[in-house]
Amino acid sequence: MQGRTVSAHTQDLPAEGAVHRDQDGPVLHLTIDRPARRNSLAPGMIAELVDALTRAATDESLRVVHIEGADADFCSGVDWVATNTDSHRPRTGDLVRRIPHTANRLIELVHTIHLPVVCTVRGWAAGMGCNLALAADFTVAATDAVFWEPFLSRGFSPDTGATWLLPRLVGPARAKRMLLLGEKVGGSAAAEWGLIHEAVAPSDLEQHSAALVSRLAAAPTVALGLAKQAIHDNQDASLAQALTHELLTLELACRTADFKEGLTAFRERRTPEFRGR
Repeated sequence: MQGRTVSAHTQDLPAEGAVHRDQDGPVLHLTIDRPARRNSLAPGMIAELVDALTRAATDESLRVVHIEGADADFCSGVDWVATNTDSHRPRTGDLVRRIPHTANRLIELVHTIHLPVVCTVRGWAAGMGCNLALAADFTVAATDAVFWEPFLSRGFSPDTGATWLLPRLVGPARAKRMLLLGEKVGGSAAAEWGLIHEAVAPSDLEQHSAALVSRLAAAPTVALGLAKQAIHDNQDASLAQALTHELLTLELACRTADFKEGLTAFRERRTPEFRGR
């Protein structure tokens, strides 16, 4: 990997928290930095994540996005206290106007961007923080991490894709345990359920996550993005529709330089060196 370069778009807002953008060669690292509030997301931080992912989607120098939290936690969700103070209460209809372009947009971007997204989870991943980790392509968590959907315990219904993501990942029964009963799920159980990619000892988390990010950064980026899109789109497709979709993505993948490199490496009996082109 090349040395990291810090983006000019990094915020430095101690009171409101910050999202740090840090590019290491083909990898964009996004760090949610508000440890005093368990990395809960203030409105400006959500906007920063949306902006970072929107830019990443068209940045040809990137091949992987990595998201983590500063210090002991991943993300404890949206900071509702900050947006509902006595001095400032949103007007009626605020959620309907705002959320589709902020929190919901963030989940959509993680889910649909053609770059693979990896989340590294320590400590708490709660509410939107949990859903952010579930929307990622790969989430590696510490065995003692905690995934929690606390919506009903706070008196409101789930949001940011929880009712769509959870049943698809773990089935309706376990989704109801998390969403309706508010059960907390530890990192080890989350991996056993298929909720996340992998759970490892806290001391091994950084190493395992870095190895996965490096592996994805060396993959055929265009074909990987097309495969990601096909997996998601074909969840609601018939077999005939899925086969047609696969043919269309295959046609595009076969036109890439990485496809040619893959065939050449196969003939020469060597490991391919994909360039993401």
